[in-house]
Amino acid sequence: MKSPKKYLKLLLSAPLRPPKFRTADFVAGISLYARLIHLFTQQSQKLNRHRLIKVLFLASLGICLLFGQVVSAQTPNVTALVEQGIKDYHAGDFVNAIKNWREALNQDKNNPSVTAVVNENLARAYQKIGENKAAIASLSAAINDYNTVNNIQQVGRMKSELAQVYSNLGQPRKAIALLCGKLIDKSESSENQPSQEKCTPESAEQIATKYNDKRGHVAALGILGEAYRLIGSYDQAIKHLDIAQQLAPESKFLVFNSLGNAYKSRGQLRELQADSAKKASIFSKEKEFTQSSQEDYDRAYQYFQDSIKLARNEKQPLAEMRGLLNFIQLASQTNKSKFINDEEFNKALKDALKVLEGLPDSATKVYGAIDLAYLQRDAQGTSPFTYCPTQLILSGDNEALNLLESSVLTSQKLQDNRLISYSNGALGHFWECSPDNEKALKNQKALKYTQAAIIAADSKLSAKDSLYLWEWQAGRILDEQKRKEEAIASYQRAFDTLEDIRQDILTAERDVQFDFRDVVRPLYRTLAQSRLDLLGVGAIADEGRAKELSKVVNTIDALKLAELQNYFGNDCILSGLNPKQVGELLEDNSVAFKKTGFLSSIILNGKTGILLQLPNQATKFKWIEDPNQQGDKVVSSETLQKKIAEFRTGLVKREEINYDTTIASQLYDWMIRPFAEDIKPEKVKTLVFIQDGFLRSVPMAALYDSKQQKYLVETYAVATTPSLRLTTPKLRDRSTQRALILGLTKEATIDGKTFEQLFAVPDEVRAVESIFPNHTPLIDDNFLPESFQDKLDKTTYPIVHIASHAQFGIIPEDTFIVTGKNQKLTISQLENSLRNLNSKSDGVELLMLTACETAVGDDRATLGLAGVALQVGVKSAIASLWSVTDQSTSELVKTFYANYRNTGMSIAEALQTAQIRMIHAKKLPPSEGVNIMYDHPAYWAPMVAIGNWL
Repeated sequence: MKSPKKYLKLLLSAPLRPPKFRTADFVAGISLYARLIHLFTQQSQKLNRHRLIKVLFLASLGICLLFGQVVSAQTPNVTALVEQGIKDYHAGDFVNAIKNWREALNQDKNNPSVTAVVNENLARAYQKIGENKAAIASLSAAINDYNTVNNIQQVGRMKSELAQVYSNLGQPRKAIALLCGKLIDKSESSENQPSQEKCTPESAEQIATKYNDKRGHVAALGILGEAYRLIGSYDQAIKHLDIAQQLAPESKFLVFNSLGNAYKSRGQLRELQADSAKKASIFSKEKEFTQSSQEDYDRAYQYFQDSIKLARNEKQPLAEMRGLLNFIQLASQTNKSKFINDEEFNKALKDALKVLEGLPDSATKVYGAIDLAYLQRDAQGTSPFTYCPTQLILSGDNEALNLLESSVLTSQKLQDNRLISYSNGALGHFWECSPDNEKALKNQKALKYTQAAIIAADSKLSAKDSLYLWEWQAGRILDEQKRKEEAIASYQRAFDTLEDIRQDILTAERDVQFDFRDVVRPLYRTLAQSRLDLLGVGAIADEGRAKELSKVVNTIDALKLAELQNYFGNDCILSGLNPKQVGELLEDNSVAFKKTGFLSSIILNGKTGILLQLPNQATKFKWIEDPNQQGDKVVSSETLQKKIAEFRTGLVKREEINYDTTIASQLYDWMIRPFAEDIKPEKVKTLVFIQDGFLRSVPMAALYDSKQQKYLVETYAVATTPSLRLTTPKLRDRSTQRALILGLTKEATIDGKTFEQLFAVPDEVRAVESIFPNHTPLIDDNFLPESFQDKLDKTTYPIVHIASHAQFGIIPEDTFIVTGKNQKLTISQLENSLRNLNSKSDGVELLMLTACETAVGDDRATLGLAGVALQVGVKSAIASLWSVTDQSTSELVKTFYANYRNTGMSIAEALQTAQIRMIHAKKLPPSEGVNIMYDHPAYWAPMVAIGNWL
């Protein structure tokens, strides 16, 4: 690629016409623009964090070089201002460039042929200083101006450039809307049969096609391909990138990089799907996904190799460097390392170091140095800056340190604050993780460079994509220096910054979830633990404890919302999110929440805490402790997890006819008894649990009070919710409710897995029909995805009862309901069907899912249970934590509905009454028809009420 200096000279030499740039200049700009956002949104992908910032520089430059044009204005003064702005821009003085160009706009407001081009260049300058909102406004103004003068070709180009800004901001759907006019859903196409639907006439892609604008067409296709990659539509990404390379064969080495990344991303998705299929014992799908993953990795391998070779032949060192880094990361960050031998890897590394040494001072040189410095095999997570790497490949003779120090020097020469921030942060992290025995000196250096990174990131750049990393890093260093209050302040700033950008990070398609465990969860938990630890040492006066606990509650709530949103991967579940914090909700709903207690768990480093919240009362907090334990009575998180696993295993296997309550009693003593005085039955009737991690996998209703010889549910109605802010507490009229009853009685085979016949479903269906006379049944072959959709399109059903197998996998793709004719209703289809209801006010009040099955080995699976109702806008749901006999479920369901419909009980109370009836099965007369075995909690405990419990 030519240098920016040469392009600016070219711009000045041809003031009235845009210069003819090669397509290669564009593709070089787009080849990396999406990586930062992709890092956040790709759950399985292991990319280095700094790519986010590299993109924001290179992508803007690439588009600028492709479409950039500066015209001489019609008046001498305006011309002088424009040209001075160009000089300032060239000198890196973007603030003054903006000042001059804005003044030029003020002097010639009514000449759209001039203001269009000035706005266009203003947008690029704004992007240089991180003012993305201003950049969007300037590009939008340029589009309007070009429309006014009927320069439609340039309208298309500006739409492409605006699309890239939206992608940089983590909003690829807006980018796709500009580039194509509509989103081609993944269900409309496949790898072998991609959708042939054209983009809309006013889209950037179609404008370029209409005006035979090859350069603009390649730009639109390239950005469109990258945008689809960001939302996980890898087939669509590959399709558009393939067309781009056909239109621009001279720049294949650049398109090959993007194609390699798309295949790599799809390979990682398929690897994740193979793992999910394995845990669900669907071995045919595991084999299929494993094979597909390997094929995609092979394609990525070949594209990166071809890109390196072609770039080398074309003497394009920047592109060669990108190809080498992509190839190296393919080997080090995925299972592709099995197919890339050490000789290939070492040669690529040696070549990359050689190319890096010869690169001119540039962003690529800075980020390339950081990439190589933090290169490691079998990386632990998404970003090397969230943990201390233990196996740096360049660990000898201070190689990594020298590269990082050179990146700082290069960034300072370039006077680019983004580069300065990232290079200093990377060097600060190196010293943070250094095993140097001089701990004080090491921490001093680490803090020095980290603070320099914070200052640069916060220098009017709005560089929140990196700022939270360095604030978090500063907090860890301050913690190491025993400066606890300063550390908490730094953690809080990191939290606030990440909360600002979290929604954009997480609102991608669900199969491109970034590694949540690496980024959000550890930061939020560190902040919560730091505040709780500070409370524990008495550093805060009593009057300040309530305020601090309120902050802890808000942090924990944000963590659980983020995890739920990350699991489902879109923002629909947050459409009903109450903007108020938990404490405010408790005050505002004190009447609705009367006699309701909220118990929130938080699993932290080495210990687990429980917070109790009651309306109009101060929050109380306790660490889980074992009163019978010698010495330190705090129960470690590891011990608690093992105990919870034993508790679940004992329930699921139901090996003993007479249930052994020992573990259930122990857990009750640890988690419930410490709050006994606060939740006396005369004060509290309902307990709502907001659980964390592995605690979601077990029913709290089955905890056992050995003193009273009662299960928890015998004293309290029990419910659960992912977040109080997602719950709408309201008791509705149930006298005239209509029910849609869906049932499957036959054996079914889905993806090679057999689901057994459900013999008790006919009886269950008849019982529900009798309770809800106004009903519509869809049973067996009549229960199909399309028939379900058809019924909901025509009629609103407050009650949707599904008596069939439902599987909740560790990824949402493995979450579905088994329907007739060996078909399945996926979570996506369920969402779409329920969201298409005529009126939100007449939406589904209660969704019942019986015979559920969750995947083993991942606590995220239970998010499917907690999220399915909220995901589709249902007020409440009842589902089971594991598959139980359909006869016992049918018995519980009949009692629940009778109480729900006829007695005015809350949902939680109706479920409680049904469960108590089964607990007392041995005491009931034979005429009741309740099997005496059903007193075992394995039969009644897994059914949980989710969401609105009223």
